[in-house]
Amino acid sequence: MNKVYIAGIGQTPVSESWDKSLKELAGDAGLMAMNDAGIGYPDALFVGNMMAITANHQAQLGTLMADWLGFHHKPAISIETACSSGSAAFRMALMAIASGELESALVIGAEKMTDSPGDEITASLATAADAELEADFGLSFVGLNALLMRRYMYEYGWEHKDFANFSINAHANAMHNPNARFQEPITIESFKKSPMISDPINLMDASPVSDGAAAIVLTSHPIQNGHKGVSVIASSSMTDTLSLQHRKADTGLTAAETSAKTAYSQAGLQPHDMGLFEYHDAFSIMAALSLEAAGFCAPGEGPKMAIDGKIKIDSEIPVATMGGLKARGHPVGATGIYQLVEATLQLRGLAGANQVKRAKYALTQNIGGSGSNIVTHILQAE
Repeated sequence: MNKVYIAGIGQTPVSESWDKSLKELAGDAGLMAMNDAGIGYPDALFVGNMMAITANHQAQLGTLMADWLGFHHKPAISIETACSSGSAAFRMALMAIASGELESALVIGAEKMTDSPGDEITASLATAADAELEADFGLSFVGLNALLMRRYMYEYGWEHKDFANFSINAHANAMHNPNARFQEPITIESFKKSPMISDPINLMDASPVSDGAAAIVLTSHPIQNGHKGVSVIASSSMTDTLSLQHRKADTGLTAAETSAKTAYSQAGLQPHDMGLFEYHDAFSIMAALSLEAAGFCAPGEGPKMAIDGKIKIDSEIPVATMGGLKARGHPVGATGIYQLVEATLQLRGLAGANQVKRAKYALTQNIGGSGSNIVTHILQAE
């Protein structure tokens, strides 16, 4: 199998992009990544997106972006695995290069969410759940996470305020990220006073609806473009039941744990080797569950890691180093690529005020649905 390298990266600011279409956002990120790589047009194009059909009335994103960017007469495909669509597209490109089918590929993750009314976006997000067993009964995506959080609090004795430090840490890191949606700090007081959305999840527990696009150029050989080299040394995808009611574990992410263990085994590494973890903090409960699933603490101890400051930039395992989903924003189909772009910046030593100390290995984990589709990657600085 060929070794695979990250040759170029690009990202647009996460915001409400009223002046740009989905196609334009994705194109901007793609051009940035290609310019960063400096190798011209890659062999193929992969696009990760969740809700273009419902929110933007646009299918065939692979072909659309190939046309927009000038990828004429080259393979292009769009991939959807809910909120893990970006990382799933990255994994498909990675496997194609590792197998020798391709020498290079451009991967774009893009989502345009703010053009649609809020109730339509809520309904679109609910398609990541089981329609017959959950969505048809009025369970929204935030409602599903609220059920997870309520059960977790009951099982382990945590109070709602104990989750505040996940959001506080994310906002503190986003202050130094010019591409983040929210670049201001929050306090424990503002967390507690935040409006309730779906008890026990309040506004400060949740990531914002956003527009954004990020892109990566992958190659089968290192590119001499003036940047420190970064390679992909592990890639794992796992699934769990789509509905919560069929899960064997009601306070854990089994697929995330299996995916992380598989990635560690591929890389020959352990959790303590990781210099940072870009986790999927769409809700603060997912932050806690992700730390546990990835092996950084025992079940039920996720909130304690945040309370003890072990997730800060200069601490035991830096997470959400550029703001995470909570403060950078969560344009769902793009999120997995944002995570990988940010991890690449860290391993290149280009994260500025948010630079971690141990920039050798980076773990990213992108979650689709309420834990039903997990994609985990480990990157290495060359």
